Amino acid sequence: MNRLVLTRPDDWHLHLRDEPYLKMTVADAARQFARALVMPNLRPPLYRLQPIRDYRARIRRAAGETGFSPLMSFYLTDQAQPEEIRQGYEEGLLTAAKLYPQGATTNSSQGVSRVENLTSVLEEMQRVGMPLLVHGEVVDETVDIFDREAVFLERVLTPLRQRFPALKLVLEHVTTREGVAWVCEAPGPTAGTITAHHLHLNRNHLLAGGIRPHHYCLPVAKREEHRQALVQAATSGNKRFFLGTDSAPHAQSLKEAACGCAGVYTAHAALELYAEAFAAVGKLDRLEGFASFYGPDFYGLPRNQGHVTLVEEAWDVPEFYVYGCETLVPFRANQQLRWKLE
Repeated sequence: MNRLVLTRPDDWHLHLRDEPYLKMTVADAARQFARALVMPNLRPPLYRLQPIRDYRARIRRAAGETGFSPLMSFYLTDQAQPEEIRQGYEEGLLTAAKLYPQGATTNSSQGVSRVENLTSVLEEMQRVGMPLLVHGEVVDETVDIFDREAVFLERVLTPLRQRFPALKLVLEHVTTREGVAWVCEAPGPTAGTITAHHLHLNRNHLLAGGIRPHHYCLPVAKREEHRQALVQAATSGNKRFFLGTDSAPHAQSLKEAACGCAGVYTAHAALELYAEAFAAVGKLDRLEGFASFYGPDFYGLPRNQGHVTLVEEAWDVPEFYVYGCETLVPFRANQQLRWKLE
């Protein structure tokens, strides 16, 4: 198979940042995706409806006539009010609400300190059918960074799933075999997104032979056995797993720093990277379901009508892209990809 036609896919976890970067980030997303669920961890975070409306308007302006549609999420805090979130969901502004454990990742300092603080919010979300997106890591200095996802599942997510059995719940950017098993086995409406870079990276790519700051993300890449579990899950045809790139742009100067930012930029070649991972295990025929069908089905949205075409054609990823007044180093910079979006 050297040519693959797919129903136009969606990205169910994307960071676009804000001006002056939207021209680049939105163009990269619109080139391949019809819709994207946009993350709310801006500065300041998006935990009020009017700033979310304004942000959506800026994204739409950047998208122009491409047809790209941003789907918006609400940044949950300890002070979140169920009435406001319900209003945003029922008017069609909000697609989901995002739970960042306080201090877990980029711009999460105003996140949730204890899930119990969200009881009334989660009860209302469960009632109206609004999905909860979860960054699944504990913030605990006594827990090894490579174990934070597995511990979160045990301490936080399993009890939450039991308390809210009908709540739509997405474990985002799954990185461990424990996370894969949890998504497969959890009762109720449960799903998990898998990134392109976690299908390609294990922790050796981050640490062996020197620190590779452009491979650093949160959750951090794990052992090879976990990468293999992610590949198996993504290519399995299990409808609980679907595409969410977690593409997260940072300026080169902020990545190559004494305390570098967490995030990998894959939006320049997301579908090509997924195609490589699926082709490597002989499962290209499973890519359309993962990329184009299972996400909209879970969110109760129609599947897209258009198509995109991937061809098996080698091309070189640039060393960097212009990012505002700075530069950004994309995933697989100065390397060759074997698939190309036509």
